[in-house]
Amino acid sequence: MHETLSIINKDIRPAAQSSSSTGRAGEKLAAEFLVKNGFRIMLANFKVPIGRNTLDVSVSGEIDIIAADENILSFVEVKTRRSDSFGGPLSAVDLRKQRQITRTARVYLKIFGIRQVPYRFDVVTVVLIKDNDPKVELIKGFWSEQKFRKKAWRGDIF
Repeated sequence: MHETLSIINKDIRPAAQSSSSTGRAGEKLAAEFLVKNGFRIMLANFKVPIGRNTLDVSVSGEIDIIAADENILSFVEVKTRRSDSFGGPLSAVDLRKQRQITRTARVYLKIFGIRQVPYRFDVVTVVLIKDNDPKVELIKGFWSEQKFRKKAWRGDIF
């Protein structure tokens, strides 16, 4: 018999972790962190259509974690990185992402008929540093809905 040579069989390095498995690991750590800090997890990975883009294609939004922090509803975006060498995870929560989460939160509030409940937008960053404990950080009130409200026109332009 002959032996088949293959570089796949000889490659003993561990497979690179996919970004989706990194994200899932980060969301699990974030949820555990929030619970340890007094939050009640209400929903995870809430996904819903939020409108249409300029090409008339349906757009959906997702909120990683919806939790209650005492009497405040918290819409939490979780950003996970394997390293913070090329900028931290917080840099990925840009205006586009904030707008998408804000629109998704409005739909959530409407679907469940939630009115007169204070809410805020938080971010949990998770850095999975190899051979070290993960670094988890909560930023409460990272942005507010006010920046995305349309401004009313008042008076003359001159």
